[in-house]
Amino acid sequence: QVQLVESGGGLVQAGESLTLSCAASGNIFVINASPMGWYRQAPGKQRELVADITSAHVTEYADSVKGRFTISRDNAKNTVFLQMNSLKPEDTAVYYCSARRLYWGQGTQVTVSS
Repeated sequence: QVQLVESGGGLVQAGESLTLSCAASGNIFVINASPMGWYRQAPGKQRELVADITSAHVTEYADSVKGRFTISRDNAKNTVFLQMNSLKPEDTAVYYCSARRLYWGQGTQVTVSS
C-alpha cells in the first residue's frame, strides 16, 4: 500500500512560481520502482496529466506546461516535486500526485490570479 500527501499549493499572481511536493509512504519498493506523476483538474474539466517521471528519471510534460514546469524526484526522501514557474491563470486547478496511476493523493489547490 502507498500513501501520497501533496503540499505547497496556494494563491499566487500570474508570472510567479510555486513548488509542489508529494511525500510518499508505505511500500518503499513500490514507490521507488513506480512512475510518479502530477495531474490537475480544473472546475468542470477532466483530470489531465501535467508531468510524469519514471524510476529512471525520464520525464514527460503536457504541451501546456513545457518550458515552465519541472518534475523531479528524490528517492532517498520518497518525495516528488513539481516546480512551476511563470504561472498563468489557466494553471488554476487542484493538483494531484499519483504513483502508477493507481495511488492518489488528496490534492492541493493552486490558484493563479491575473
